[in-house]
Amino acid sequence: MISAVCSARFPSTATAAWRQSVRCYSAPVGNAIPAAKKKYVPTSGTYPKGFLASGIIVGVKPKNTTKPDLALISSTSPCAAAAVFTKNKFQAAPVTFSRDLLAKKSNTGIHSVLINSGCANAVTGKGGLEDARLMSQAADAAAGGAEGTLVMSTGVIGQRLPITKIVSNVPAAHSKLGADHEHWLAAARAICTTDTFPKLISKSFTLPSAPGIQYSLAGMTKGAGMIHPNMATMLGVMATDAPVAPELIKPLLRYAADRSFNSITIDGDTSTNDTVAFLANGAAGGPTVSSTTSADYLALRDVVVAFSAELAQLIVRDGEGATKFVTINVVDAASEAAARTVASAIARSPLVKTALYGKDANWGRILCATGYALVSEPGDPETPVEAIVPENTSVSFVPTDGSAELKLLVDGEPETVDEKRAAEILEAEDLEIRVRLGTGSAKATYWTCDYSHEYITINGDYRT
Repeated sequence: MISAVCSARFPSTATAAWRQSVRCYSAPVGNAIPAAKKKYVPTSGTYPKGFLASGIIVGVKPKNTTKPDLALISSTSPCAAAAVFTKNKFQAAPVTFSRDLLAKKSNTGIHSVLINSGCANAVTGKGGLEDARLMSQAADAAAGGAEGTLVMSTGVIGQRLPITKIVSNVPAAHSKLGADHEHWLAAARAICTTDTFPKLISKSFTLPSAPGIQYSLAGMTKGAGMIHPNMATMLGVMATDAPVAPELIKPLLRYAADRSFNSITIDGDTSTNDTVAFLANGAAGGPTVSSTTSADYLALRDVVVAFSAELAQLIVRDGEGATKFVTINVVDAASEAAARTVASAIARSPLVKTALYGKDANWGRILCATGYALVSEPGDPETPVEAIVPENTSVSFVPTDGSAELKLLVDGEPETVDEKRAAEILEAEDLEIRVRLGTGSAKATYWTCDYSHEYITINGDYRT
């Protein structure tokens, strides 16, 4: 179905044949959520004790009068906290400010996260850094004065924030704080830019040392483009009422990020603003998780990894113009690093992604990306690539309905492809591409999406 946005761009005089060949997947007008994406938006949740959330309309972009664009997540008690940040050399002012604040406070005493959408506050010089500080101080003042607010921004790069407008509305954001689902959903909506739906999940869990205590974990992310993280994703916040020692929360988040947010790509571009923060206030009680060898830590780590992966996958499912969610599994590799590199190369390949959009079983593009993944860049010293042995390599499509995989290449020898079966598999929204390298026992997973016509349209129009 052609969206309202698409219909506005292309008049009704277009031919029926053209309408059948062009698919539009950007968000409909009026902030409506596309019908196919509504299933990813929760209607209820289990939220951590002591955390409150809000999302209000500030008008960071002057034309915005309908969408929340300032989010506040706040704890009623100080938290252990950590964050992972972009490795892009042009790091936005909120990244610099929040990293410095966490270091200054030794990952403790954080109580709030304030996030604006509509302007990234990136590449804005000393003035941008001052704006980030003013945002944090405004949230601190609203919460009682104690220093402890992380800040994030997302939107257009190279423009200063309308800082007076934001700071003057922080008290309103604080007054709107609440603990129920609608408050959390409003905050998740407020951090969106080109996202077509808010990304919010929550769950409850227990820990071995306190089986009678129900802990909760909630998280929100935003991102639909400029996604190829080298730490985390565009923006994200996770909060739990489990008690975690400050010295453990950073390695816990790092471990989870490497297995979730660092394993997604939409377009191969790492943002200037990437930040994921994790806060734990211990409000549910119980023994503090204080040792990396404890059963509690290992159990919590598993929970956070799985939770982070689910959040990260929602970003891929909302990739700009995306029509497919693709899991790249590279198995039987010489090392996990080699498997991740190969999976990333396949996931980023424009030729692979456009073939998937066209429902074309062009497995040669997958094999091509596999073959160059570990090759040295021009001018670099030659490095051995024994991790890739053509005679050992196999490629398959794996359906999501549980039926048998479709083998395309087996030990370097091409199979006779059943094109009808391939077309059936590629018709589905979800798909797994499995590459067996046959050089070891390591494995890695990446999640990606396809490239459609709409991706070009969205990004051609983004700033204007």
